Amino acid sequence: MRILALSTFGLCSCLALVSTAIKGGTPDSSASSQHIAWVAESLEQMQAVKQGMTRANLLQVFTTEGGFSTRHSRTYVYWECPYFKVDVEFDAVGAPASHTEGRISQGESSDDRIKKISRPYLQLIVSD
Repeated sequence: MRILALSTFGLCSCLALVSTAIKGGTPDSSASSQHIAWVAESLEQMQAVKQGMTRANLLQVFTTEGGFSTRHSRTYVYWECPYFKVDVEFDAVGAPASHTEGRISQGESSDDRIKKISRPYLQLIVSD
């Protein structure tokens, strides 16, 4: 329940920031402070995912995005706001999954190691 509440708050905060930016407005200082704090905390969580960690570690902070991907390369979106993204390259470890296991797609392994991860960036949502 806590994760759902945090995800909902994060998504609302993200959408509020984007909406304000699109309208060219300026949020009030209280809301602005809350948004800044949320973004700072979110960036800390995203940047805690490092080279050498596993795909399973990555999936604690990010989820998959639509679009082209392979076992060795995929774009992930932040759980709380799909506009925050990272591009990840993996070294394959062990046998790939024989079926979909939660957020692990067929052909991927939760033990795959992060070889390279981009800095978080902003981009509109990609869907299949």
